[in-house]
Amino acid sequence: MAESKRDYYEVLGVEKTATDAEIKKAYRVLAKKYHPDANPGDAEAEAKFKEASEAYAILSDAEKRKQYDQFGHAAFGEGGGAGYGGFDFNGAGMGDIFGDIFGDLFGGGSGFGGFTRGTASRNGPSRGANVRTSVRISFDEMVKGCEKSVSLTLKEECPTCSGSGAKPGTEKETCKKCNGSGQVTYTQQSIFGMVRNVQACPDCGGTGKIIKEKCPDCRGLGYKAEKKTLSVTIPAGIESGQAIRISGKGEPGVNGGQRGDLLVEVYVAESNHFERDGMDVYTEEKIPFTTAALGGPIRVQTVDGQIEYDVKAGTQTGTKVRLKNKGIASVRNKDQRGDHYMILTVEVPTNLNNKQKEALEAFADTMGDPHKKKGIFK
Repeated sequence: MAESKRDYYEVLGVEKTATDAEIKKAYRVLAKKYHPDANPGDAEAEAKFKEASEAYAILSDAEKRKQYDQFGHAAFGEGGGAGYGGFDFNGAGMGDIFGDIFGDLFGGGSGFGGFTRGTASRNGPSRGANVRTSVRISFDEMVKGCEKSVSLTLKEECPTCSGSGAKPGTEKETCKKCNGSGQVTYTQQSIFGMVRNVQACPDCGGTGKIIKEKCPDCRGLGYKAEKKTLSVTIPAGIESGQAIRISGKGEPGVNGGQRGDLLVEVYVAESNHFERDGMDVYTEEKIPFTTAALGGPIRVQTVDGQIEYDVKAGTQTGTKVRLKNKGIASVRNKDQRGDHYMILTVEVPTNLNNKQKEALEAFADTMGDPHKKKGIFK
């Protein structure tokens, strides 16, 4: 379960402020040390390799790292990040780093696990890229949650060619140079002997297919740009800078791959009355000095509206009052709320009239105020 997992930064031995280069360097060291091919039959080494690989898969991805920093392992469900068995070692990122670690040391295909230097095939299904946009909301909208519309341009499958990129009535042809594999292999002499190198096919760009006659509407791209307006549900309590993920609304996939996601970053305007600190809010409430001395009710503006609060007699300036469960709702559980803290400030009257001065003079007499003898109001 997620609770039993070690912190990903701890696994890689880096600080939370580590740069991408530092994270990659730390993983290279651990992957080289604990790789199963370097430790055959060592279950402990294999477990450490899986743990390091999972940590790197999350922290090397900017969006996943951001989610992890905010919510920890809970951001990826009970199972945490992707496990060792879920990696695509031929994809970008993981494939590159293994090529760096083992290919350079052992001459490509002769290294651990048969790693080959060069570019992996891109002929298989590939998930589309994520799309980012942003929306601004007011403080009140953040408190209650809201619906917002976002307009953006998205790539949609070309209706003329159904996404193939080929002119209707024609089909893509298998690339003759790579025989449809999307990659070409060549060998060269090195100090370690003959090294096998793999690169994306230059003729088909790694797709394995050649379009002889391109679709006239999309010019062979397979998609067209369309302006769309989408409705986004923004949960109550969201913090400025957090992103909402809408699955399947990003860029279209390649070769049958699924679409990417739409990430909507939310920016919350500051309030003129409330100051937010996590789920708590703070306000300054000014009260008459007579209410501070004698006690009495005041009207207080909360995020839910106005309420009445009874000030205790003898309240001093700077008194901090807690209104329980009157703060911001948790973005994960709307039934959990923070508190509202009031800082009470006693207002001293100015420009007193004669009657008010006389009343205070009499009050000073009863208190034995030494300043009364000097005529504090003269």
